[in-house]
Amino acid sequence: MRTTLTIDDDVAAMLDRVGKLREGSFKDLVNEALRRGLREMTAPPKTQRPFQTRSVDLGRLQVESINNIADALAIAESESMQKCSPS
Repeated sequence: MRTTLTIDDDVAAMLDRVGKLREGSFKDLVNEALRRGLREMTAPPKTQRPFQTRSVDLGRLQVESINNIADALAIAESESMQKCSPS
């Protein structure tokens, strides 16, 4: 089939780059690109497995209530100081 096709500048530039790397006519290159693109566009969507996060037991809560931020900070700071001090 013979037809006139207006190609955007960016597509023409990509076709030129690919054409320099491959041997063959411009017609063959355009047909291959269209075939690949149409195959991809008409293919069923790839199914992805749902992402799952594994749970981890972090142990018991070390503060009575997370609403008391001062207690939580005091515990956190004392733990970080214990980690920094040489034994």
